[in-house]
Amino acid sequence: MSENTPESGSTGGYLDVDLDVRLGVDDAPEDEQHAAAAAATAPSAAPAADTAPATAGGEDDDVDPVEEFKAQLRRAPGDWYVVHSYAGYENRVKGNLENRISSLNMEDYIFQVEVPMEEVREIKNGQPKTVRRVRIPGYVLVRMDLTDESWGAVRHTPGVTGFVGHTHQPVPLSLEEVFSMLAPTLAPKETRAASRPAPVTEVDFEVGESVTVMEGPFETMPATISEINVDRRTVQVLVSIFGRETPVELSFGQVAKI
Repeated sequence: MSENTPESGSTGGYLDVDLDVRLGVDDAPEDEQHAAAAAATAPSAAPAADTAPATAGGEDDDVDPVEEFKAQLRRAPGDWYVVHSYAGYENRVKGNLENRISSLNMEDYIFQVEVPMEEVREIKNGQPKTVRRVRIPGYVLVRMDLTDESWGAVRHTPGVTGFVGHTHQPVPLSLEEVFSMLAPTLAPKETRAASRPAPVTEVDFEVGESVTVMEGPFETMPATISEINVDRRTVQVLVSIFGRETPVELSFGQVAKI
């Protein structure tokens, strides 16, 4: 990651394709035969010009979205720092920081504030639901040029309890650290798909928990969860039949908490 500003001449992962087509044109023909020959050869250049835009599109399609996003991070001015906040107040601190940057005219030193987010698939009462939540509770990322003034503007923002690392000389994050935190938050869909795992699945059941069977031949009977299969969205429960505990596999929707 660059220290402050990107180096001039960086390509940033983009390719500039020169598609100029030069057509040679002879002087005016001296007789009708030369004129006919020139007219016959002129249309042949048209298909080449027509196909030129397709070549440019092909180059764009080959750009790796992950590398493109990393290049954007690398080119951006400033470094990324992590500040502490109170858990549950991350987005409020983000808003406070952005308002403070504007009111103190610090836009030339503090460039961006982000709260890393993630998508989590929760299953409650047998129903799957995808929710978006703060990925690292209690932390906010700030892209800035570190000076005494910018440090003070961030440090004294309501809700900020300090920088991560040395109090007055915090250490910036590496490019890979920034990418791992922000790719799910800022990258386009293609980048997110390539750079992050599938959403985490949280299950509202625990092994050993007592539940009630809601469907099937054992409906209304109490049972105890012995296994949970998140991928298949099933639980194995122990149902007491004639005094013996019998294992039964049920879906999440077929059991309910007592």
